[in-house]
Amino acid sequence: MRKAVARKLRELRYYLLVAAVAYISTLVLGTLLTPVRVSLQNLTFDQYQRWRPRSYDADQPVRILDIDDESIRRIGRWPWPREQMATIVDALVKANVAAISFDVLFSEEERPSVSNVGCSAHAGALTGQDAGCEERADGDRAFARAIANRPVVLGSLFTATKNGVGSGIPAKAGFAIAGDAPAPYLSHLYGTLAPRPILMENAAGIGFMNWLPDSDRVIRRVPLLLDVNGQLQPSLAMESLRVGQGASSYLIKSTNASGEPAFGESAGVRAIKVGDFVIPTQSAADIRLYFANSDERRSIPAWKILSEGADLSDLAGRIVIVGASASLLSDVIATPLNPSTPGVEAHAQLIEQILAGVVLLRPDWAPGAEILAGAVVTFALVAATPLVPVLGSTLLGAIASAGMAWASWLAFTRHGVLLDPITPSLSSGFVFLAGVVTLFSQKRRQVHEIRSAFGRFVSPAVVARLAEHPENLQLGGQQRPLTLMFCDLRSFTTLSEGLSAIELTRFLNEYLTPMTNVVLKEMGTVDKYMGDAIMAFWNAPLDDPSHGVHAVRAALEMRETLARLNVQWAKLNDRSGQPFRKVKFGVGLNTGECCVGNLGSTLRFDYSAIGDEVNVASRLEGASKIFGVDIVASASTRDQAIDFAWLEIDWVLLKNKTRPISVFALAGSASYAGSASFRELAARHEEILTAYKAREFAMAMDKAKEAAKLAPDEVKGLYLYYQRRFGELVSSDLAPSWAPMIALEEK
Repeated sequence: MRKAVARKLRELRYYLLVAAVAYISTLVLGTLLTPVRVSLQNLTFDQYQRWRPRSYDADQPVRILDIDDESIRRIGRWPWPREQMATIVDALVKANVAAISFDVLFSEEERPSVSNVGCSAHAGALTGQDAGCEERADGDRAFARAIANRPVVLGSLFTATKNGVGSGIPAKAGFAIAGDAPAPYLSHLYGTLAPRPILMENAAGIGFMNWLPDSDRVIRRVPLLLDVNGQLQPSLAMESLRVGQGASSYLIKSTNASGEPAFGESAGVRAIKVGDFVIPTQSAADIRLYFANSDERRSIPAWKILSEGADLSDLAGRIVIVGASASLLSDVIATPLNPSTPGVEAHAQLIEQILAGVVLLRPDWAPGAEILAGAVVTFALVAATPLVPVLGSTLLGAIASAGMAWASWLAFTRHGVLLDPITPSLSSGFVFLAGVVTLFSQKRRQVHEIRSAFGRFVSPAVVARLAEHPENLQLGGQQRPLTLMFCDLRSFTTLSEGLSAIELTRFLNEYLTPMTNVVLKEMGTVDKYMGDAIMAFWNAPLDDPSHGVHAVRAALEMRETLARLNVQWAKLNDRSGQPFRKVKFGVGLNTGECCVGNLGSTLRFDYSAIGDEVNVASRLEGASKIFGVDIVASASTRDQAIDFAWLEIDWVLLKNKTRPISVFALAGSASYAGSASFRELAARHEEILTAYKAREFAMAMDKAKEAAKLAPDEVKGLYLYYQRRFGELVSSDLAPSWAPMIALEEK
């Protein structure tokens, strides 16, 4: 068993090497092509969201005050005067909202929008209070007065360049840090686009409106904190939550905080606590957005807020985000669900996600788990591919990939964990493909070698079966029972004397080709050609339980084939006016244990059989001429094909042998063996042998003459041989120890 395993591993060493190189290549390529790998992962996770978007709960305390196309048509073109924005704040505060967040950047100074006359006309609309016209006409001051001491959050923007416009942003909240300092792990920006100083001074909170899109410009992750010139800045959503709860600070929990050891995981921010909410984050204090489908219940058009008598009771206690969806304002982003989502809606959905406690996390252990899954599937495919058909291993790979996809889907839907099934599937698929190509190449090479070694000597069916077991082509042999055949033309030297080299070659080809076809048809193996002689054997290289029957059947068909050839050659000679001499052959058959295999050197070897039984078959072929028959077999072959028409010749002691063997002549097929004529011949033949063994040689000779009249031409010569032999024995002075046996002096 151990040797068989070792041999199999040696055969597969090139395949295993290619599989190992392919697997390592996938790991290297996965690192080098990280952007491509991440893009594939994003496509997968995006599809998950499209299949199972986050459900929208209309009872969640988040609403959008939408500056839509209809609001701009009714109120006027954008930007609206800041007195108008102050009116909106007043209306929302009157509705008792929890927080008002502006997804609008008030970074530029607003010029007085009216003259004194205009001021008088609009004074009541602005505040309704007794103030100077100049003050009322200053929109920034009016807006600042409206947001002062109210839960209003303004938006800011940060850029990667250091030439941003605006001053520093005053801290509106404190930061408590547990564990490592978060700044090194955050995204770093430098330029600032902030609201007007008068507005920042009066706002309850200031949060950035930045999105950090992926390379395809789709928003999937959003930072909750940024490091801007060494100062921590919260996002608009975070500030909305803080102000809405009346909280004054954030708690940032990083690795190495109490209960948060890294244990080999990537260091960074683990969670942010704002008010009553703890938000699990990824290491850069960002979270992955889990979008819900757009829902009209989420938004209120701005024009309705400004309508006289508008019922705003539904907004009580809610966070209201003021932003634009109007097509001309182009405040849109791409999300996994919609390539043109209003930015204000994305902010609202982020707050909804946090309030619902829904997270999408790609843990630090996810890449390792994906590599491990890919390695397990790869190992299973590498192990299975050489053992099962390609379709079976392909099905195994498909099932494994489907299993990884299902596990990934369950992780997403049940736990909000993002595991990539594509990369390990592609990795194992690449290794599987490389392995299949390698095995296919090896198989083609082995089949070519097998066809080169056996294609002319065994049947195509045997070649196909042998191709499934190429280990039989290794140098060396094995002991196994074979039925061997030697077939040789009679008087070939005389036949060839009158032929030129070309004619002799043509004659041999015409003779050997059909004879070889008969051997191959009967599942035999042609060992070699020796001039006009053929050596063949059965039961190797593949098992043939009926090897004796096939060999005997081949000998009979070769007899018939030679008869047809003689008819053809006779007609050709008649047409050419040349004399024709009938071609005869002799066949010797023997069955016994032989050594069969690839014999020779490591550089050149032939598939052949050797052993004493081979010599016996060869000498039986030579003895057939003496006995006057064309097919002679040993008793061991007769016993393998007992149903054929056999006639026992005698016990024969072959030259250089010490033990005699029983030898038989093949009179005909199994159908002939069951005929009345053969039964009569067999009975007469038994009488011959009985008289012969009783030393009644004269009687045996008479019986042989009678049997010759009943015998077919193929064995008629045996009885002529008997008559000569019995005649010699009649006149011989035999010793008392004489026993029936023929001692051959020729090979």
